[in-house]
Amino acid sequence: MSDFHKQGRRKTPLPSWATAFSSVGSRSPAEKASNLTINVTDGTLIPAGEKSILSAWNIAFFGAIVLLVVLPIVSPKPFLDILAFVPDGLIATFGVTLASIFFALILGLLAGLGRIAKTRPINLIATVYVEVIRGIPLLVQLFYIYYALGPLLHLKGPASAILAMSICYGAYMGEIFRAGIQAIPKGQMEAALALGMSRTQALWRVILPQTVKVILPPIGNEFIALLKDSSLVSILAVSDLLRRGREYASTTFYYLQAYTIVALIYLVMTLFFSRLVGLMESRLRNHGRQHN
Repeated sequence: MSDFHKQGRRKTPLPSWATAFSSVGSRSPAEKASNLTINVTDGTLIPAGEKSILSAWNIAFFGAIVLLVVLPIVSPKPFLDILAFVPDGLIATFGVTLASIFFALILGLLAGLGRIAKTRPINLIATVYVEVIRGIPLLVQLFYIYYALGPLLHLKGPASAILAMSICYGAYMGEIFRAGIQAIPKGQMEAALALGMSRTQALWRVILPQTVKVILPPIGNEFIALLKDSSLVSILAVSDLLRRGREYASTTFYYLQAYTIVALIYLVMTLFFSRLVGLMESRLRNHGRQHN
């Protein structure tokens, strides 16, 4: 074996969301296949520094806006009527999404802290919560809370939707918080304790502020996923964007036109927030470099 293979290759650090392949050298196909490593994560919706005018994000975002403007001009009936019919559904969509992400962040923080807790019962409860909730589809949770628990808890459609989505996404947020906290070097906690802080003070004043920079991209992705999944609440008699589009289509039979407008609005919203989260991430990164 050559000196090159004895010493090994120098590994270049890659971002956590990147797909990394292990170095396999000049080995046989079977050895290459057995030593190939692929790190797969949820595909980020956040644009990564695309500055070309013809970037995929620009084409999709501005193309959707152009269609939303041109279609009502070319064919006011029914596109203009649809745009006038769905705004209250858009408000309901944002209301459910913002309320759900707020409570999901709280549950996620508690679950994340529980997952790293040294107290066995707390760690067990948090782990069971994460594993059970992540193993049940969101649609099933919506049905269960609305139809099974709704009559017992006297929950209406919007409250059931917010509760189900908060519980579901809280489990995913818990894993994000756990991974973010564990990504902070242990020396940070040791330094804070050496300065006389308690573990609780060190956690809230030193660890969690740094964790925010680490977890912002995945939390941004979860928010965007939650915004899209909010369309599921239409089955609970919540007059969100999708339900308003379906109501219009069912009375006028303009199904193609109604669902086209609904899809374009969802596309504009998700692309806009993906860009917004990307800008926030870049500013936090630059701010961190200036203080290093």
